[in-house]
Amino acid sequence: MKSLAKAPKHVVAKYSLWRAQVIEHGLEVVQKIPSYHDELLSGKLKGIRSIRLSDGYRAYYRITKVGLICIIVEEINKHDYKAIERLFGE
Repeated sequence: MKSLAKAPKHVVAKYSLWRAQVIEHGLEVVQKIPSYHDELLSGKLKGIRSIRLSDGYRAYYRITKVGLICIIVEEINKHDYKAIERLFGE
């Protein structure tokens, strides 16, 4: 993911920790960890979730269900909702 390659090291580390926790404990458990501020977005970004990786950086993901649950991390950026809206073409 290009956006992860551009992110600061501490953001990459927090994303890696989140990913490992999701793999080990499951998404439902990790969504309850307060420090991630996992939330479902609304408006043009309905269906997208975000997690906090630092004060400025967020990871945006969505969950698809095609036979099994798949988490697709779409973008990691400096909390730029306009860029996310452009990514989803709405």
